Amino acid sequence: MSTGSSKSLVAELTFVATLGGLLFGYDTAVISGAVSSIDAYFIDPQGLAESARNNLSGWTISSALLGCVIGALLAGWISQRIGRKGGMIVAAVLFLVSSLGAAYPEFGFGPVGEMGPKALYQFITYRILAGIGVGIASMLSPLYIAEIAPAAIRGRLVSFNQLAIVGGMVVVYFVNYYIASQGDDAWINAVGWRYMLASCAIPALAFLVFLMFVPDTPRYLVLKGRDEEAFAVLNKLTDAEEARTTLADIKRTLIVKTAPLFSFGVAVVVIGIMLSVFQQFVGINAVLYYAPLMFKNLGASTNSAFLQTVVVGAANALFTLIAIVTVDKWGRKPLLVLGALIMAVAMIALGFLFDAKAVGFGALIAVVLYIAGFALSWGPVVWVLLSEMFPNSVKGKALTIAVAAQWIANLFVSWTFKVMDGNSALNAMFNHGFAYWIYGVMSVLAAVFVIKYVPETKGRSLEAIQDIWGRRVSAPLTAAGSKEVGSV
Repeated sequence: MSTGSSKSLVAELTFVATLGGLLFGYDTAVISGAVSSIDAYFIDPQGLAESARNNLSGWTISSALLGCVIGALLAGWISQRIGRKGGMIVAAVLFLVSSLGAAYPEFGFGPVGEMGPKALYQFITYRILAGIGVGIASMLSPLYIAEIAPAAIRGRLVSFNQLAIVGGMVVVYFVNYYIASQGDDAWINAVGWRYMLASCAIPALAFLVFLMFVPDTPRYLVLKGRDEEAFAVLNKLTDAEEARTTLADIKRTLIVKTAPLFSFGVAVVVIGIMLSVFQQFVGINAVLYYAPLMFKNLGASTNSAFLQTVVVGAANALFTLIAIVTVDKWGRKPLLVLGALIMAVAMIALGFLFDAKAVGFGALIAVVLYIAGFALSWGPVVWVLLSEMFPNSVKGKALTIAVAAQWIANLFVSWTFKVMDGNSALNAMFNHGFAYWIYGVMSVLAAVFVIKYVPETKGRSLEAIQDIWGRRVSAPLTAAGSKEVGSV
């Protein structure tokens, strides 16, 4: 196959897989425009005390994250049973069903627009289904790209998935802003929030259709003993000689098709988990999910808050592009350390600005700086590392645990932010600034962790990365009684 044709195919397959990332971003950020409306429709009519209200509101907004944990835990098993492609198809269906269901949770249970808090259970159920789709896509989209990408540009291509996540957020910020501009707060609370949530059905349907025309990855096909199909896919992605070499490498490292989780030591699993946890503990999704609320706390009107959220999304996209250009040149570790330090400065400064009630242009600059630091580093680079750092024979188990840990951390951060930000005592002392100081400290700790424990994987093949962990895994005895050893 010609070089031009193979590059074109790699680009096409990457594009399709990144639609999963786009839906990941779209579905997780769409809720930001509906926070106040969801409170008004489901929570406020219950007349709860402050603490109970904040807890219920925080759970309602972040309930999708429970689904993300479930989806991440299921993703490894799904990817082994029905493939990377099959798993993404499941995610697409869940996105489609949940977006329409969350927009009209009363459907089949009572009159739309009249049930109020009585439809809260159904709303949360649909949001959890959406989260399951996000959890599956968050693991399988970057894994699919990593398994079809040439080693020299793998970091860049996997980073495109993060760009798609960010792109989904930017798109939905514009969609939310457009919908919000169609009426006043009363209209948004009655109708507008439904349009916001239902809009996710459009990219979900596109993702589902495109997936029907792509192959599964060579590594999955070898895992299932379908070597001829694997070679056919590799031969389309590269030339015949390299396809044979790559197929031999895959078969060599998959002699042990599955191995105990800690076959390569505890460190590789713990490092993956901690990367996932720190990615969330720096506070990114508290900022992204509650961006309009944050800007309202800064004194902005509803429309102005939505517009400033668009600015944040644009900064996220711009600096993710910079990460794509630099991740295979500078390496993973330098970007993670640089980004963590930028985020630390921005979050600590933002906390002081809130505390001093200096809620002008400087606060917006601090938020944009923080987003720039995350988009440059911890957004795309963590996904690159998670998709490539685990040895093939434990990849499914280790990646499942790491991604599940990420979503558990995300749920914790998102839920606790709403509780902290709505606490009258904390706000009387710090004027909404307390949470941002915590995220700043977490950013410093994240930088220290990377410097001390995270290895550099730039430029290595997926099979060669196993050498970093310094173990060899033996296969069971063959029929002839000899023992084959899978190279690490």
